[in-house]
Amino acid sequence: MKWIDRGLSALLVLGACGHTFGSLQFYRDQPHARFWALNGTLVILLVAAINLLRADRPNDRGLAWVAAAASVAYVVVALGFGLLIGNLLDPRVASFALVALGLTGFSLRAALAR
Repeated sequence: MKWIDRGLSALLVLGACGHTFGSLQFYRDQPHARFWALNGTLVILLVAAINLLRADRPNDRGLAWVAAAASVAYVVVALGFGLLIGNLLDPRVASFALVALGLTGFSLRAALAR
């Protein structure tokens, strides 16, 4: 299970790379929008980093709660983007939301462990 947990974080890192590339291309002539889109990349990387740290520290319940909160917040962000573009089934929305949902599950499992 630990490799699945880390794999989901790795998928977020790969998604952040794609998000960066797409943002640089799409917002090439819009510096303000590009700035905020690249901040989204930072959020993705921070959620991935927190979850990678949590996976390496299975007995740290406080960190697990922080990772759970970050992951569920990113599920909300991904779904919010889906609503914004009018397509919750868009591959970008579905992939980020499902990966973050999986990380939420692993985080809650660690947070609630006795």
